[in-house]
Amino acid sequence: MNQPTGDGSPRDPYAAYAGVRAAGPVQAVPAGPGGHSGYLVTGYAEARQALADPRLSKDTAAFFAGRDSPRRLHPAVAHTMLATDPPHHTRLRRLVTKAFSTGAVAGLRPFIQQTTDTLLDRWPVGGEADLVADLAVPLPVAVICELLGVPAADRAQVRRWSDELFAAGAPGRVDAASHAVAGYLTDLVAARRLRPGNALLDRLIAARDGEDRLDEEELVSLAALLLVAGHETTTNHLGNAVLALLLHPTELARLRADPDAIATALDELLRFDSPVSTATFRFSTEPVTLGDTEIPAGVPVLVALGAANRDPGRFPSPDLLDLDREAAGHLAFGHGIHRCLGAPLARAEAEIALRAVLTRFPRLRLAVPADQVRWRHTRLVRGPVSLPVLT
Repeated sequence: MNQPTGDGSPRDPYAAYAGVRAAGPVQAVPAGPGGHSGYLVTGYAEARQALADPRLSKDTAAFFAGRDSPRRLHPAVAHTMLATDPPHHTRLRRLVTKAFSTGAVAGLRPFIQQTTDTLLDRWPVGGEADLVADLAVPLPVAVICELLGVPAADRAQVRRWSDELFAAGAPGRVDAASHAVAGYLTDLVAARRLRPGNALLDRLIAARDGEDRLDEEELVSLAALLLVAGHETTTNHLGNAVLALLLHPTELARLRADPDAIATALDELLRFDSPVSTATFRFSTEPVTLGDTEIPAGVPVLVALGAANRDPGRFPSPDLLDLDREAAGHLAFGHGIHRCLGAPLARAEAEIALRAVLTRFPRLRLAVPADQVRWRHTRLVRGPVSLPVLT
């Protein structure tokens, strides 16, 4: 990737994506150290096809069965609903969808607003703040903990574990955090069974589809998925969106003048710099043709969502942030049966937070040159480590 930052992570991967895509929207990639050779998808049409093709399995347990690995991730974290195929995935998704309703998200809007205002009250007017540490991280952690029913006293520890789960280059820390999170959630499920309330975790415990219900292992796994995914996507989306606007003053001025337009601007902001850079693991269970490329059975297929969202064949002038663009077809939340279940919640948080930031701090600007912004060092998600701003 071009222009590496001081920590070796990509500042702007999109020129490199364009170079790969110019050679073909689907390319064979060699194996890295300890990895597996596979295929990288950077074209929009091919990515959309891959995300919905049932021949590309997400059953990681099946792919890695019998292969030695030094990793010791807790099964509740390693084998979530994201790592399953139909019919198991269909069953889990149906049960979760019954509890994860749009009404639950709508009911959270006052809490999201209150939490946002409380965090922004701490920002010094005319001083410096870190948009990531002071808003983009604590807001979604507080919201997903509130939604799940994690007690307020436990949220700081849960946030630390969540951070550890994405510690780049530290597999031991990641594995340890996975066991800590799973152990905590196992105890929380047991406690909520004894003293139920009206949180999402309580609704998951009570979820039924005829005689079907979630067992204990499934409850812990789903809670872990919601906890981690509910934090990471929104954190990176907020950081990416604010940075994109600060670097595009004309578009920023438009939203400042018309904050009601923020809700519709989210699709273009998500397309322009996707918080999830690469979709989670898939592999071919039989030969698959993506575009003009024949992919054999039994190989990993990486779908670069960020690259697909910058495909000029789907989005003309893709490197231009254009809030007039019809960008609703972006793949930032995925596509098909695995499309992000928490997308409505992420959008609600982003809309409320961006409106508050832009209206309360009309002079907001970067506190450092754009080329000094440090980025997350991970292939899966994309977002700034920190974003110093002047208020």
